Amino acid sequence: MEFSLFYFADDSTPEGGAGRYELLLEGARFADRHGWRAVWTPERHFHAFGGLYPNPAVTGAALALATENIHIRAGSVVAPLHHPLRIAEEWSVVDNLSGGRVGVSFASGWHPVDFALSSTRYEDRKRVMIDHVEQVRSLWGGAELEVLDGSGTPAKVRAFPPPVQKELPVWITSAGEVDTFRAAARARAGVLTHLLHQDADGLAANIAEYRRICREEHGGWDGHVALMVHTFLGESPEEVRATVHAPLHGYLRSSLHLVTRSLRENDPEFDVDLLDKEDIDFLVSQSFDTYFHERGLFGTPGDARPRVERLASVGVDEIACLIDFGVDPQTVLAALRHVESLRQMFA
Repeated sequence: MEFSLFYFADDSTPEGGAGRYELLLEGARFADRHGWRAVWTPERHFHAFGGLYPNPAVTGAALALATENIHIRAGSVVAPLHHPLRIAEEWSVVDNLSGGRVGVSFASGWHPVDFALSSTRYEDRKRVMIDHVEQVRSLWGGAELEVLDGSGTPAKVRAFPPPVQKELPVWITSAGEVDTFRAAARARAGVLTHLLHQDADGLAANIAEYRRICREEHGGWDGHVALMVHTFLGESPEEVRATVHAPLHGYLRSSLHLVTRSLRENDPEFDVDLLDKEDIDFLVSQSFDTYFHERGLFGTPGDARPRVERLASVGVDEIACLIDFGVDPQTVLAALRHVESLRQMFA
């Protein structure tokens, strides 16, 4: 089992400046020194939840200069919001800055409002994402792309600078839909996923289907599954619960509107704004208990070990530890030694 870091902070820090990114940079340096696999940063727009990360290529460039060995990954690039040439150019720069350590997970997009940045229709986002994956791969390999210039004249262009890696490591981001796992397998891409809309049993079924298609269509290739998991470990479960209780409640409350807005596509009648305070408090409290006891890595390294073993048994290759959910950065950094103890159990 590989371990990596994942960032998706709620930007509620009142102070501006570089201090907002202290946990990102110092956490990455810790992981780099201790031989962790990767650091993932997302792409988010127009909301404080995840608002520190509007462009993972920018944060990736900073990480490239702050680290020496760890892989630097987008988790994720929202592909329909960008021209494939732009994606290839930006990530090739980071590949050069890092000496060939980048990887990109492509996402189709969560919310219609994000598509204010693009002419792509929200309904077409999944098809466009897969098209962009193949175009970026092609550009990464030096191929030309046919475009129309500003005067409407056809032209062929290449992406510059040339990258260090001959092939771009690629994942597809899935919220738990089996069709996305299938699409990733057919595209010969890894999967980046989480436990927000699926439990361990559902994840196991999705991974089994993913592996089946990988092996059938790509000559026995098994693919790669990275799972984002909220993580904070300490000396005792009681200490950890006391430390994360208020920050994680606040984090879940901040994310509630985003998550429920994404669910309204399947249930248009549901509107979180119609819920009263008691109902919202109940939802947040239930979510906290679910994350603490079932879907996160909380407690001691010994408490977390069976959960990692369970995830390994269903086919997860990499645990992406989401560590920035509101706990004081210095407390999080000091506690990383406990996550390192857990990692060593699976090294």
